[in-house]
Amino acid sequence: MARKNLLAGLADGDTSDQSQQTMTTYPIRGASKSMIRSIDELAKQADRFLEGETVIEIDPETIDGSFVSERMDDDKAQFSELLEAIKTRGQDSPVLVRPHPKFDGRFQIVFGHRRVRVARELGRKVRAVVKALDDKTHVIAQGQENSARANLTFVERAVFAKRLEDLGYDREVISSALSANAAAVSKMISVVTRVPGRIIEKIGSAASVGRERWVELSLLVGKSGHADKAEAIISDPAFNELDSSERFDKLIGALNKSTKPVKKTIEKKAIESAWAPHDKSVSVVSQAAGKSYTLALKDKNAVHFGGWISENLEELYRAFMESEKTRKPGD
Repeated sequence: MARKNLLAGLADGDTSDQSQQTMTTYPIRGASKSMIRSIDELAKQADRFLEGETVIEIDPETIDGSFVSERMDDDKAQFSELLEAIKTRGQDSPVLVRPHPKFDGRFQIVFGHRRVRVARELGRKVRAVVKALDDKTHVIAQGQENSARANLTFVERAVFAKRLEDLGYDREVISSALSANAAAVSKMISVVTRVPGRIIEKIGSAASVGRERWVELSLLVGKSGHADKAEAIISDPAFNELDSSERFDKLIGALNKSTKPVKKTIEKKAIESAWAPHDKSVSVVSQAAGKSYTLALKDKNAVHFGGWISENLEELYRAFMESEKTRKPGD
């Protein structure tokens, strides 16, 4: 089931870079220079936020979520596995938090949301590194850690990218946070711009659905008449009974069926014939195409002969109808 109010749930945050807190040593340079080449390298980059820092224990009730969220639904199975692992052997890796930018004595999660939630449920303190980060460094650290370890789906990454853009971050920051080049970020944002937020919320994270199928859906929903059809499909109670990927398949399948291929008009080739008397005083070219039949007259008697035909159309047509009465089928 997709979490309700997904986009509204990405809580507003201060986008100012004028933090008075000490900046991290993370080198923020041009996206082309800092592009991560592998998931392992990305994980190491995220780990640098924890290197050489003191790990302390914090009451999870004093920790608030990040000002920008990336998860769309709650994977209960994975959370249960994490809870059992921490319950059995303890919390192996610390979370990263920063002093809350608005409330004294409180903290804000940079990454490690599920570990904080586990600590709450177990009634334990959470092992954490506290580091003073400004908002920009916060979202870069959060994006890199989750891109490396959280297995975010395409649409979760796309929603995260769009939310960062809405908060005022430029494409360089978004590229660094998601370890994606400018073209990939542009495609992510274009998809979630074209697909209405309500549809994304209803579908959810769609773990088995990749970029190209989301692009296809984004183009389909913009076609004439598809907005109403999509709304009817996602409003059906049976739609919510499906898992996230099945909801995606149902919607895109229905919209594809509604897109009827344009029939190509096949022009019938015209049939021509010609006639002329022995003296060649007039030449007649006739052309039959479908339900149309034309005569073209040329040479010196063309005007007079054409006028005569026009004056005698009544008699000519009467003779034609009489001949039709005696014509055998198939002639």
